[in-house]
Amino acid sequence: MQNTSRFSPELLLERIYGVLPEQRRRSRELGRLAERLHQFILAEDLPDRLDAWRAISAWLSAGALWGDVYIDSADVHGSATQRFAVLMDVLADNPDVALAVRNTLRGILDETEGANLFGEIGIPGDRGFLSEFGDRFTAKLIPSPRDDHDLAHLMSRSYERQRDLTMVRGLQPSTLQRAVDILFPADEPAMTAALERAIADGFRLLLARVQGQGLSQKLRARSQSGAVSRSPFKRLADSGENLVCAWEQGRLSSPLQEAWEMDVRACREALQLISTRLESEGISVDIVYGLDVLDRCLSRLETIVAVMLAGRETPGPALLLLQQLAHAAHQSTSVRHLVRSNLQRLQRRIVDRAGKTGEHYIAETPADYRHIWIAAAGGGLLTVGTAAMKMAIAGAGLALFLEGLGSGINYAVSFLLLQALGLILATKQPAMTAAAFAAIIRDRKGNERLDVIVDSAAAICHSQLAATIANVVVVATGAYAFDAVWTWLTGHSFLSQAEATYVFRALSPVDSGTVFYAALTGCILYLAALIGGWVDNWAVYHRLPQAIAEHRLGNRFGRLRMIRLAGVVSRNMSGWATNISLGLMLGMTPVLGTFFGLPLDVRHVTLNSGILSLATSSLEVQWLGSGLLGLALLGVAVMFVLNLGVSFALSLLTAVRAYDLPRSDLKELRRRLWLRLRTRPRDFLMPPSRPAGSPATPG
Repeated sequence: MQNTSRFSPELLLERIYGVLPEQRRRSRELGRLAERLHQFILAEDLPDRLDAWRAISAWLSAGALWGDVYIDSADVHGSATQRFAVLMDVLADNPDVALAVRNTLRGILDETEGANLFGEIGIPGDRGFLSEFGDRFTAKLIPSPRDDHDLAHLMSRSYERQRDLTMVRGLQPSTLQRAVDILFPADEPAMTAALERAIADGFRLLLARVQGQGLSQKLRARSQSGAVSRSPFKRLADSGENLVCAWEQGRLSSPLQEAWEMDVRACREALQLISTRLESEGISVDIVYGLDVLDRCLSRLETIVAVMLAGRETPGPALLLLQQLAHAAHQSTSVRHLVRSNLQRLQRRIVDRAGKTGEHYIAETPADYRHIWIAAAGGGLLTVGTAAMKMAIAGAGLALFLEGLGSGINYAVSFLLLQALGLILATKQPAMTAAAFAAIIRDRKGNERLDVIVDSAAAICHSQLAATIANVVVVATGAYAFDAVWTWLTGHSFLSQAEATYVFRALSPVDSGTVFYAALTGCILYLAALIGGWVDNWAVYHRLPQAIAEHRLGNRFGRLRMIRLAGVVSRNMSGWATNISLGLMLGMTPVLGTFFGLPLDVRHVTLNSGILSLATSSLEVQWLGSGLLGLALLGVAVMFVLNLGVSFALSLLTAVRAYDLPRSDLKELRRRLWLRLRTRPRDFLMPPSRPAGSPATPG
């Protein structure tokens, strides 16, 4: 047991004051350091030692000690390591305190197991994405028990919060070298023996993970064919074991190192091949998860090998390993990091598939512009029937669920007819056209990328405006014509006075929830585009077109017909999924809102333009001066802005995140868009007069 009088908080505080100039002794944090050192040195059992270690670690990461940067020590680099430098100064000037700290630290290392620290922490488990997600989510709700004999658990507890990483981020190689010389002196090899054993055992755990994951069936099916014995993941396990055994025996050699590096390169090439095939053959979250596990394991292995080769006199690799472990410990409990890191590749796939459709909605030439006007006019004409059917279903007195299902089917059939006939509905454009930006972000770099995005933004704007105007004008005119024919056939308007009055009040942005409902509809439009991309990816991943082409029904209907059917499915799967999901979500959202007692409804600008036209044609002329028409028209304008704006913004955000567009590029992009809008506003209203295929003029 340590002598308590020699290491009392008061005496330790005097030791701390002894290494600082007079003007630096006023901080209350120095007294807290003395108290934590006292608790650490005099801790009698492992739990107390670990708690005291965590207390010192938290103190070191608590920010600057003084307002100005401490420059009295050459080992300090900024305010992040002021506290660490003070602690090292105290230990360097007080050998008895340093010895007491080393004894306690050695007690921790002797009583704990460190293999998981180097071989498991920050490396997701083998059970797959959903299991890992469930474990992390449950850990947020239910506290996990302590495991004092596992250094990995200590590391996770020490770096739970973002601010706990402050000191580790600020460390420099020279600072770490000073700490190693004080806490792990070369003349006390027993201090480093436990750490070296932990590093070797962790290295072997990582080799086993790489071999198991790399030789799993899901990855072997997408990698280069060949015998298992020739797999780079199998060879890496062998060369890695040879390397770590030589390191333990102090006989590392260049041939062993070269064999190891060659196998690592082969593993990286295999991962790249699998990633390339995924982009064309469809992506599974579990496969992306497996690739992430392999990439993390390989990176950790490479860092550990760098530490083995560097030795204690070169602290750079050791510092890198420490920082990697600290960040991995912080991220090992993060649900958000797990989801984001594993879904990014799937987001790219979904965005790419939606973007291929979006390219058809962008008018870059006068011919494209005329086509959009014609296709959008046809879409508006078809929507007249959709709006009339919607009001007929709403007035049929059906049960709530049947009404929602009927409306959803009505919408879905209408959207599928739009797709089959090549017509355009304006509100479906934003999610698709924003996704088309992904191809630009992916394929272009630097100023060229920004110039093309600005050109595309202008093209999207005038294309969207043309489609919306054509949709609304034709659906309004068609609704009046439909009501006139209906009145001629039946002797009364399609909507009654009560129904028409309800439509006016429901569309008002002042007297109803139109603003919220229009924004919600924009979210639904975005979700439908995502669902379409996801279903298309699912079909490609499971090789659905190939399964259809090879189905046994080909023996009855003809193999050629089945091949043609497979081609139809392959070309239209994304659109079918988008249209059906969009229709059902639009129809069932009010039903679900009523079921759960939530104020949920939808406001679709094109459909409601048709419904408003039916309502106005059903009213007496004197009703038009009551103000209801003006409010309803304002509501339609709000729907136009929110349907398109929310859908486009969410889709663009997804594309930007999928391809990690830097913030600096986003700032420059905003500047260039504003410049183009000020100098050439016509580009946002009309297409440029240039032949198809000619290069765009930079903005």
